[in-house]
Amino acid sequence: MSVQERKQRERAERERLIVATARELAEQQGWDAVTTRRLAERIEYSQPVLYSHFRGKREIIGAVALEGAAELAAAVRAATSQASAAGDPHARVTALSRAYLAFADQNPAVYDAIFQLDGGLAYAQEDTPEPLKDAFAALLECLGEVAGKGVHSGLFTEVFWASLHGLATLTRAGRLPPEDTETRVALLVDRLAVL
Repeated sequence: MSVQERKQRERAERERLIVATARELAEQQGWDAVTTRRLAERIEYSQPVLYSHFRGKREIIGAVALEGAAELAAAVRAATSQASAAGDPHARVTALSRAYLAFADQNPAVYDAIFQLDGGLAYAQEDTPEPLKDAFAALLECLGEVAGKGVHSGLFTEVFWASLHGLATLTRAGRLPPEDTETRVALLVDRLAVL
């Protein structure tokens, strides 16, 4: 391995460490606790080293969002592929909904990085980063088949996604009681999805 290859590998490892540490700190104490000074202390590098990877907190949030979007897409696809074995669209859409809400519940700081905070990422545009496009595609793959005749599958997916996002954020904020989540999912699937 050349010196250049080793330096590139070390740089990539440092970047992964910064993102993982930011995620961990945000999940434990919230995004307000994530500062470049605290990150530098936790990863045991100077702030200038941290700034050589990311220009600031906004870019770190963006990196966490991209990583989280890839994880969300994988979680949705895993859940819907298990439900696909039965060939039941209702089961697939229910599995998608449960997986989405579980991801939001189990990864609140990452969910916020993807959907609530400014990570400097473009959404719903030509230059939207691939992990964000793929997360939407994971929803579209399942929801497109239940949009209904004459309904644009992308628009239907946006509306269904917005409903899931509302359920996730309102439940987390204590505005909706969590014990009724399954009933809400059943209502959402039964009322919106054409099965």
